[in-house]
This record gives sequence, structure tokens and C-alpha cells, in this order.
Amino acid sequence: MTETTASRKKIVKTNEEWRRILSQEAYDITRRKGTERPFTGRYNDTKDPGIYACVCCGAPLFSSNTKFDSGTGWPSFYAPIDEGAVVAEQDRSLFMSRTEVLCASCDAHLGHVFPDGPDPTGQRYCLNSAALKLEPED
Repeated sequence: MTETTASRKKIVKTNEEWRRILSQEAYDITRRKGTERPFTGRYNDTKDPGIYACVCCGAPLFSSNTKFDSGTGWPSFYAPIDEGAVVAEQDRSLFMSRTEVLCASCDAHLGHVFPDGPDPTGQRYCLNSAALKLEPED
């Protein structure tokens, strides 16, 4: 059973607190809005069943049931685990307009969402492996 948006409490930590609990790569990506190089992330080719949680706070974000091979070099999903798991915000960095995806619980930068995914949603949540932690199914 997943948590609902209403039951989630916002997790707030200082940059120093995040630095103590995250790897340098996870910190750079989730707290400083970085991006890992394509085809280098540990979950790009993973097909193991489970729940992909936020590496920062452990909130469940995406199910392996919605993961697909987008050919982009990053793990891609067509839908979050529930509509309140992630938040989308406009990202105008790098001289382009994209939609950034954040963890709804702790505001960690996860990646971006694009309108070129498969059915049933047509969405491609293109995420950084370093922002995720796979919790295998029992």
C-alpha cells in the first residue's frame, strides 16, 4: 500500500544535513538539480520488480510496472506510483523550457517529464538513477 499525498509530511533539511546522508553524486543531482550522463546510471537497464523510492527521503515514487526502455539513457516511467508522489515545475534552465519532476515529500530533483511516452499516459518521466533507490518486491 502506498502513502497518500495527505499523509505525507514535507521533509525539510539543511544543505549540510543532506550532504551528510547522500553521496556526492546524489547530492549534486537531487539538491543542486544536476544530471547524470546518459547510459551511466545503475537503473537505466534494470528490469527487477519493485518500487523506486526517493534516495533522499524514501518516499515511494514509481513502480517497476510502469518502467519502460525509452532509449534515452535514463530510467523512464510512464506514470508515478500515485498522482501526489511527484510535483512538476517549469524549468527554464539551459536556454530551453522543460518540466522538472520533484519528489513531493522533500523537493528532491528527480529529472524531467516529456509528452512523448507510451500509452496509457503518453508521458515519459526521464529520471536520474542517483535520485532513486529500488526497493525490490518480496
